[in-house]
Amino acid sequence: MARELAISVYLFVFRLLFRLFQWFPQRKKTVFIASFGDNILYTLQELRKQTDDPVVILKTSQCKVDFEDTTATILHFQPINLLQWIQSIYHIATADKIFVDNYFGFLAVTDFKANVLCIQLWHATGAIKQFGLKDPSIVHRTQRAYERFQKVYQRFTHVVVGSEKMAAIFRESFGLSNERILRSGIPRSDLFYDTKTQQRIQQTLRHTYPVIGQKKVILYAPTYRDHELNQVNIALDIEKMYHHLHQDYVLFLRLHPAVKQEFHNQYDSFVYDVSDITDVNHLLLVTDILITDYSSIPFEFALLERPMIFFAYDLADYEQQRGFSEVYETLVPGPVVNNTDDIVDVIEHGIFDIQLVKEFANQWNQYNKGNASRTLINALYKEEEQYQAVDQN
Repeated sequence: MARELAISVYLFVFRLLFRLFQWFPQRKKTVFIASFGDNILYTLQELRKQTDDPVVILKTSQCKVDFEDTTATILHFQPINLLQWIQSIYHIATADKIFVDNYFGFLAVTDFKANVLCIQLWHATGAIKQFGLKDPSIVHRTQRAYERFQKVYQRFTHVVVGSEKMAAIFRESFGLSNERILRSGIPRSDLFYDTKTQQRIQQTLRHTYPVIGQKKVILYAPTYRDHELNQVNIALDIEKMYHHLHQDYVLFLRLHPAVKQEFHNQYDSFVYDVSDITDVNHLLLVTDILITDYSSIPFEFALLERPMIFFAYDLADYEQQRGFSEVYETLVPGPVVNNTDDIVDVIEHGIFDIQLVKEFANQWNQYNKGNASRTLINALYKEEEQYQAVDQN
């Protein structure tokens, strides 16, 4: 009840300001609302190559990406920064193109003008767990909340996808028609086809972590669990992994950003906390074996055709709480284990099926071919220019 009340108050104030600012002239400008930020970064870079439109970036507190585009206006989009929050609402109300990369509840009260495009970039190439209207936890929310979710999803004029599998999931999860699916590919996937940028990133990481060139890298990147918000809870038996693997491997830990406490490392020659590296795809470039669970990381890592282990130690509980888009054991392209002993066994004996990884990559990266950012901008901006040219003639 208290949660719904707080949301209602927030949306009431947001609606008032939004409607007030809609009386101001609409401008030809692009607004990015960044929660994760990586897809927005790639989209922004391509936008700068093709247009000179004014750009405003609204960063939520969750966004850790440093946008180096100095020509963009960057604002902190949270009520605690009251002035910038109000300015952000002004820009949302007066823009003609708005990109988002997450669920934002304020969209429920934004009655955009008919010519406004609202593009959902999302923050995952594929989906292991359910979300949106398919999220099992939605049954515990009020009818008002459910209707709010629907209003938010209906604001999206375009939802960007990298495959038909993800298109089908979005249609069900957001309740959208096929016409709103934009099959351009996922912008950040362009990195996996850009050899020069990959080499530069790898060189930087090797300089920071010289051990990369000396031993193979195991990256452990678990997904976020609601009950771990303020605690470091690493299910791996690191001591056991060190005993069996430290001669040939190092273990990189990328704890979820929501985990706030500092990890205390007792094996500094074997374990490296790389949680401060914002772009996980950079880490994937130097990873030899990925250990994860219900994260979306495997969808892009599969493009590198390297082995993965799925450490699903709480599979039954997680399935009940969050649900899966498909049967988990047949969806993921690698061994499913529930303890450290099995992880060690898989690594030591090389129990991997790379052909399965390749098939997984092909299914989920159907439209991710190295030109996703360019295709996206062409679809949204070049087509508009053509229409304007016709109107002028």
